[in-house]
Amino acid sequence: MSMSTTKLNAESHLLLDQPLLRLPHELLRKTFKTSQKHFERDQNIILTGVKEAATKAIAGGDPEDSVASLDSMINRMQGLKRKLESLHGDEKVLQEHSRKRISHLQDLYNVPSLVDEGYDQWSKTRLDRLLVDFLLRAGYGESARKLAQEKQIEDLVDVDVFVQCARVEASLRKGSTVECLAWCQENKNSLRKMKSTLEFELRLQQFIELVRAGQPKEATSYSKKFLVPHSENHLKDIEKAAALLAFRPDTPWQPYKAMYSADRWEFLANTFVNTHHNLYGLPSRPLLHIALSAGLSALKTPSCHSSVASSSSNTASSTTSLCPICSTELNDLARHVPYAHHVRSSVEPDPVVLPNGRIYGRERLEELASKLGLPEDRIRDPTTGEEWDRSDVRKVFIM
Repeated sequence: MSMSTTKLNAESHLLLDQPLLRLPHELLRKTFKTSQKHFERDQNIILTGVKEAATKAIAGGDPEDSVASLDSMINRMQGLKRKLESLHGDEKVLQEHSRKRISHLQDLYNVPSLVDEGYDQWSKTRLDRLLVDFLLRAGYGESARKLAQEKQIEDLVDVDVFVQCARVEASLRKGSTVECLAWCQENKNSLRKMKSTLEFELRLQQFIELVRAGQPKEATSYSKKFLVPHSENHLKDIEKAAALLAFRPDTPWQPYKAMYSADRWEFLANTFVNTHHNLYGLPSRPLLHIALSAGLSALKTPSCHSSVASSSSNTASSTTSLCPICSTELNDLARHVPYAHHVRSSVEPDPVVLPNGRIYGRERLEELASKLGLPEDRIRDPTTGEEWDRSDVRKVFIM
């Protein structure tokens, strides 16, 4: 085997692994921002308290009040210390994850070729990561956690992040916005920079539920407090929400029927998942699907999704297909990937074309007709099982 066919291109291999480093980076940035917010807020409160205590002491105030004020500031500083220590512990864990992930990716650069034993080991680890990612996205959090523990790749996967995402998603599907609103509040600044509409949609859903429950006064007050601040970007939606007060939940008129529909909870769950993945730089599709699609595109031909069933499922066919694209498991996944680009084609000797447009070697058709005991003037398509007169067969000339 030549070196050109076994040479390892690490850069192309790592195109799929960008989220591996992106997610810890985003979590570290979030932790730093939280630490900064706690520090600046408590710093301002403590400095203000110190100035007030000093002013009162100079003015001859009660010493006990000054001591009480200082005790209060000390307690606040101790609380700040505990918060920062907890956040620092989280940072150390994330930094260790990043270190091990960088080391894992660096291992690929130390592999000389595709036939090296180290490449097989690295590929197995990557496959384990992709399987854990797939299980997490499918909602099998515990199975994913056990697989990661068994393969000792806990530092290379983000089980807790996906489990939290699944928990919030499940709460939305059950008709609760509490957890998702708390998540929005926790990531308020980042969502604002993304121009996300998730929080508005959640507030709109809470307004709809108040109207559904027959509480128009509460709904109006809620709208003034939580919907009106979004009027600059969502004025039309707010106007529709206001008109909802005049329609009952069983109304047949759109768009109010759609607003009352239970399908909105499904929409909110999907919106949250998409927003969550965008925030952390995660692809919307499982990494396993992306990797499979890349491989399937190298094998796909127009016949893989033709109107004729593949020979593996066609009882009239005399051949057996081993094509992964035509398999039941991968056919749907490969449906939207591009066709393979072949610069060279291979055809059977003495090619002929049948009336249905399929091309075979003449000798192959004659052998099949002989085995099946067909009349001398008849031939059969090996794939579809259709039969024609030999006079219908046309010679193929390749320029």
